[in-house]
Amino acid sequence: MTAPKVTQSDIRHDWTKEEVESLIRLPFPELMFRAQTLHHRYFDPTKVQISTLLSIKTGGCPEDCAYCPQSARHEKGVKAERLMAVEKVLTEARAAKAAGAGRFCMGAAWRSPKEHDLDAVCDMIKGVKSLGLETCVTLGMLNTNQTQRLKDAGLDYYNHNLDTSEEFYDTIISTRTYQERLDTLANVRDAGINVCCGGIVGMGEDLSDRAGLLATLANLPKHPESVPINLLVRVEGTPLGDAEEVDPITFVRMIATARIMMPQSHVRLAAGRENMTDEAHALCFLAGANSIFCGEKLLTTPNPAEHRDRQLLSSLGMTPMVQSEEDMGSLRPQVATNTTTEALHA
Repeated sequence: MTAPKVTQSDIRHDWTKEEVESLIRLPFPELMFRAQTLHHRYFDPTKVQISTLLSIKTGGCPEDCAYCPQSARHEKGVKAERLMAVEKVLTEARAAKAAGAGRFCMGAAWRSPKEHDLDAVCDMIKGVKSLGLETCVTLGMLNTNQTQRLKDAGLDYYNHNLDTSEEFYDTIISTRTYQERLDTLANVRDAGINVCCGGIVGMGEDLSDRAGLLATLANLPKHPESVPINLLVRVEGTPLGDAEEVDPITFVRMIATARIMMPQSHVRLAAGRENMTDEAHALCFLAGANSIFCGEKLLTTPNPAEHRDRQLLSSLGMTPMVQSEEDMGSLRPQVATNTTTEALHA
């Protein structure tokens, strides 16, 4: 696949929340048509990027994210475990590659990593890279020195989700600010690491909050290379354990709108796929989703079995992206702009 010609009007960094709300509300056929048009322009719509996510340090997180069972502040939090040994992580990475993954993502339940833990994570990154896999980690907040260390180790992607709009954020998390999340994203970008950043649907937010999240993402100086759109996994014992369920069409509208606003990004179906029907998956792919996590778990929550994903993709006539096709996402030219505006669920 040759690099697509970038159309100036496709790549914007000046979205208003009102524009995004109007986009999400479009009649469904029109919204899907616009999303499919851009998906076809920048990607092969029959190809899906496959990633595997491993929890390398589970539980005991000091943050109070209302959706996350790994928080030590919740009544039924996941038991804290030590950081996994490097060789054990590499064993998991080899298995992921054998199962067809092109990217191996590692998540640690930290507010921010300690220096001695970062030593081990850097060794994991180097080891996974040596297997021919792309690397991604999510470790919490990072300073400039930490991001440079990760870059020097060969890290390809860093995941740090905004979760929701700035206005709704304090309802979900009180232990770190929205600006701190933006600061970490800026540190990652400045270090030359690709950004993986998205949010969660179903935490009690309204349409304005969903539009605000997408506007913030699209108005970053450069669109995230990966945009995970998560459907809330309601976990008993967390504050959002009894949150109202989101209907599939609402979720598909978020996928389609993300595709329209960030046409060069990989839009990923992340958490929540376990409870989605094959038909809902198919609609998400039609709306422009072109990345999924494969494997039995996403950190601590269930994910569809690999054989189910293989059967679904086969029935849709879709296949995994190969490495060179994945590279297109980070190598495609970005249209310059003069704007300066600047994760259980990953």
